[in-house]
Parts: sequence; C-alpha cells; structure tokens
Amino acid sequence: MRMAHVTIFTKCLEESVRFYEETAGLKIQRDMRGTDHPIVFLAESENSPCVELVENTEAAYHGSGILIGFLVEDAERERKIKEEAGLCPGPMVMPNPHAKFFTVKDPNGVEIQFLQED
Repeated sequence: MRMAHVTIFTKCLEESVRFYEETAGLKIQRDMRGTDHPIVFLAESENSPCVELVENTEAAYHGSGILIGFLVEDAERERKIKEEAGLCPGPMVMPNPHAKFFTVKDPNGVEIQFLQED
C-alpha cells in the first residue's frame, strides 16, 4: 500500500494551485477545473503522491493541526527564497544534528514544512 494523495478543500483554488506549483515545485498531474467539481491534482512526478485541491467554499479547510512536509537539499537557501517571496517563513528548527526545517502556510492555512535531512 502506498499513499495516493492528501486532499485540501479550498475556497481559493487558483491561488492554491499557484502556491503548490511555485512554492513546492509540484506539477499539475490532473486538472478538472471548468467542471461542476473543480479539482486539481499536483505532484512531483506522475507516480508520486499528490496534493489534491478541491474547490469547495463550504468545506474549505480552516484551523490547525495539519502539516505537509517536503524534502529539500538546502533548508537555509529555501527559507531565504520563501522569505523573498513574501511567505513569512517560521524560524529554522533543528530537532537533531541531522535535520533542520522551517514552515510556511499555504493559502488555506495548512502548514507546509521544508525539511533538510543529512
């Protein structure tokens, strides 16, 4: 068994798609915008787990307690890029000598982690 996708219900589909393309480097794998149920699947590659964005203003995510993590080569460089993009990254956290990460929030308030592991 492997993970297929994580679903985020959003009131701002276009902004969310742009965020995951530009900030996380994901690519659209399946695009159902323009239908009665606008949904976009984004992933690193064709057979990778996806972030599924579903436009649904009534069920749009709000709150806390969800974090999606992405591996990066250089967390310091990524943090600077996110800061320059105006994403207000959180502080760099180093929970052990082999890992460091920071987070930003997506347009829906979902916490997105950028993790470097050595």
